[in-house]
Amino acid sequence: MPIKKDGTGKRWVEMEFVTPGTPEQVWQAMATGPGNTAWFTRATIEERVGGAMRFDFGPDASSSGEVTAWEPPHRFGYVERDWSEGAPAVATEITIASRSGGKCIVRMVHSLFSSSDDWDDQLESFESGWPAFFDVLRIYLAHFAGTGATSFVATAGVEGDDLTIWKRLTNALGLAGADAGERLTSPPQPETLSGVVEHVRQDRRTRVAVIQLEAPAPGVALVGTYAAPTNVTAQVILFFYGDNRESIAAASEIRWRSWMHDTFAAAHFP
Repeated sequence: MPIKKDGTGKRWVEMEFVTPGTPEQVWQAMATGPGNTAWFTRATIEERVGGAMRFDFGPDASSSGEVTAWEPPHRFGYVERDWSEGAPAVATEITIASRSGGKCIVRMVHSLFSSSDDWDDQLESFESGWPAFFDVLRIYLAHFAGTGATSFVATAGVEGDDLTIWKRLTNALGLAGADAGERLTSPPQPETLSGVVEHVRQDRRTRVAVIQLEAPAPGVALVGTYAAPTNVTAQVILFFYGDNRESIAAASEIRWRSWMHDTFAAAHFP
């Protein structure tokens, strides 16, 4: 959906999707720190209007903000002022509405005020970046709602063509040509992932495979590449659920970060 604009300088993108769960379950997942950790990224949220919040995206990557709307279980809003260097603040509003069949409709709107189109590309990137995380949210709410979660991200910034880097990443992990519904087991390095492919999403900016995991623990894996003007980010994000998630994630994070460095560091893929 293209960016919308009005005469005041407001620019916004909006997304809507359906997910399993009651409004209370969806609220817990989207408006609390532990909930966000289960499907998006490590987060802390002070649960009140004016409360501080922070998203932790890995080494040297974070975004902080303030809660602007707190109406459980239907409306949650926040503003981030440091989401991109030099950019105006971006405001996010999430609304949750009950739907028959044990589901909810979620609407998410990102908006900012700017007299120029300098930040339109970044605003549009939200639309291509969120759907894979919404897939994780659906899996979490369908199978693990309310359970504890641990997640981490392993990334590498790479110069070169994003399609070439995507092929390098998926070939190394046994994901090349994978289709939704396919059961797979990856090679043992950096560790074996076993599960079922839920989605493979691709456009010219973002390529990502979503896998519901059975091993090394119940959870979800996102394997993807994200193209920016100056480089491409290769990324693996793992979400683990269950009683042993903390110890499994601690060992897994070390393996994956080392493997990403060895596979992509100081490399150029024409």
